[in-house]
Amino acid sequence: MNKYDRKKHLKQIHESRKAITMSKVDEAIKRLVRANLSINFNSVASEAGVAKATLYNNATLRERIENLRQQQIKTPSVRQVKYDMNENNKDAIIESLKRKVKRIEHENKDLRYQLKVAYAEVYKKI
Repeated sequence: MNKYDRKKHLKQIHESRKAITMSKVDEAIKRLVRANLSINFNSVASEAGVAKATLYNNATLRERIENLRQQQIKTPSVRQVKYDMNENNKDAIIESLKRKVKRIEHENKDLRYQLKVAYAEVYKKI
């Protein structure tokens, strides 16, 4: 009968768990990329269902997540592009707001006049 090698068996278990964890993390990163969500240690850990310490302690996973995070920082998000203005955009917005203020002031003046007329009619009835 073969002797049971506990050390060998534990090593196999460790390797299989490591492979399962790596596949979980890979799938989580793929899902985050497809969903266009931010990739960082917190998001990957919660998506994969592993501890953040696992990601920090594994050198290959840590390097991969840091690289992906840096790539996302370099590419501007939709919000950054939307609010990124240059001088031309600012001038156009200022002119648009000036026109809007002028229109609202004119509208306000007309409403005040209508209110005066309405008050005059009320006083006539009294």
